[in-house]
Amino acid sequence: MLTHQRKQYLLDLLQREGQIVAKAVSDALQLSEDTIRRDLREMAKEGLLQRVHGGAIPNLPASPALAPYASREQISLDAKPAIGRAAAAMIDAGQVLFIDGGTTCLQLVRQLPRELHATVVTHSPSIAVELVYHPLIEVVMLGGRLFRHSIVNVGAATVEAIGRIRADLYFMGVSSLHPQAGITTGDFEEACVKRALSDAAARTVVLASPEKLNTVSPFQITPLSEVSDIVVLRDTDQALLAPYREMGIAITLA
Repeated sequence: MLTHQRKQYLLDLLQREGQIVAKAVSDALQLSEDTIRRDLREMAKEGLLQRVHGGAIPNLPASPALAPYASREQISLDAKPAIGRAAAAMIDAGQVLFIDGGTTCLQLVRQLPRELHATVVTHSPSIAVELVYHPLIEVVMLGGRLFRHSIVNVGAATVEAIGRIRADLYFMGVSSLHPQAGITTGDFEEACVKRALSDAAARTVVLASPEKLNTVSPFQITPLSEVSDIVVLRDTDQALLAPYREMGIAITLA
């Protein structure tokens, strides 16, 4: 099969099934996965599709959550507090919590009761400052290089410190969430830190305000198989949530 014929085959498959799995295509065409991946890379450069781990999906809109922090504060003004309240209700006294940076996680800590006994580990100065007036919460700050876009610390020192802690829950803020592309964000180092936090937590809870659903950002954080819970707004289209339920992920409606 010539290159242009393979690419047309891939486009037809994408239109028909909504995704391309490189291994399945290589088996069907009896070609190497490297050949299929090369075709997909070239097609992505031509703007015909979007590459994801293991294959490709149709082109999707970029997430508004990639905007600067100040702009993100004005997005989903009603949804984020509701998601924060639902997430806060998942916490038990005495737990060790990883809490991400970002505007949705900030709403989470604002919903925590003053009498809560817990330990919060965070790489976000904004989250740490917000917890100053919670006298029964022990706050552990993770150091590193300040990534100003998200107001969080990143880098090797951050990842190393995370590896020495075991948390009950990790509340993850994300830029994008998609059934095939998984959980993605706009910065490579930030993705590495989020992945380390997820690996070090018994349970990962993704906080997903409406603008983040069905979008893709450049850097994958972790496969959806590593996620235990997703918190979304109550009126979210059930068709968007169905793939996550099929994966066994618990959906909390805020």
